[in-house]
Amino acid sequence: MTSPLGNLCIGNVTLDFPVVQAALSGYSDTAMRLIARRLGAPYTICEVMLDKFILEVKPRRKNHHFMHVAADEHPVGGQLMGADPAQFGPASRRLVEHGFDVIDINFGCPVKKVLGRCRGGFHLSQPDVALEIVERVRDAVPPEIPVTVKMRRGIDDTTDSCEKFYEIFDGAYARGVAAITVHGRTVTQRYDGPSRWDFLRELKQHAGEHVLLGSGDLFDAQACIDMIRYTGVDGVTVARGAIGNPWIFQQARALAAGVPLPDPPTLFQQRDVIAEHYSMAEELYGETKCVPTMRKFGIKYSQHHPQHQAVRAAFCAVKQPGAWRDVLTEWYSLDAPGKQLAMDQPKPILTSALDSPPSLRQQATQA
Repeated sequence: MTSPLGNLCIGNVTLDFPVVQAALSGYSDTAMRLIARRLGAPYTICEVMLDKFILEVKPRRKNHHFMHVAADEHPVGGQLMGADPAQFGPASRRLVEHGFDVIDINFGCPVKKVLGRCRGGFHLSQPDVALEIVERVRDAVPPEIPVTVKMRRGIDDTTDSCEKFYEIFDGAYARGVAAITVHGRTVTQRYDGPSRWDFLRELKQHAGEHVLLGSGDLFDAQACIDMIRYTGVDGVTVARGAIGNPWIFQQARALAAGVPLPDPPTLFQQRDVIAEHYSMAEELYGETKCVPTMRKFGIKYSQHHPQHQAVRAAFCAVKQPGAWRDVLTEWYSLDAPGKQLAMDQPKPILTSALDSPPSLRQQATQA
């Protein structure tokens, strides 16, 4: 059992802070993970990988980045997604062979294409298959490698979905899962509307000593601290809120220590992080192939600049290898205060901390 804002234990992996970076499809490669670690994240998870792909990918230079683990980023998790339970065991072993310290199983992705192929969040509709996957992964990897699961609060808010959620949730712990991350939205909700933190609050009471992490609507450092304190979860995983904003981990550590929220990163601080990120991406992908990958990061980093619209356009215009350096020269050559991010995101649904929210099963029945 871990206490809020203390150490977070995932099996035999002990982290000194309970705010970690989630797996982000198309984003959380080695470069992003290392930047997050250097700015305060104690643990990160690689972008989700298909079990079938892991088993079939050839060890070629152009594929180097998919399962790359840097020497200085441990502990790091590898996330698996797929449809066939039989492929999860061999794929998880291969991730361990490549150096991943934790194996995370994705039962939460709400993307339509993923659901149509019976992957990700689709498994929340079939507990027998989901739990077979958990068993196969747990049996396949060494006992010292923690296995974790990422879920949403169900397919939807029907009673049937709620009961299946609990069957998978309780069954996964019974089969040796070290921790479960639950996103406060349903699969059908995708990313629309607010996350239900009350769900996480009651779910932690249900989970008891089991390690539970929360996710959903964590777009700034204060939200990370608020979720832990309000719901009682053992930790939180920051997803979209960490893209182009690795300072969220540094800021969360400051708030947890009882000091005021740090000022937004200055332009020189932004420049140094962006330059380091781009340089690592060039090394990982090559000068040419890193350009489209880093363009989407530049767009996010630009949000911290006082002239963010112009800087965003400049990053979008980068087409040639190394041209991102021209953007830094033009827009980050003089230091100035950074811009406070405007959180134009839905607020989580909360009851008063003194209220006793209705049970999850009551909420499902009334939905």
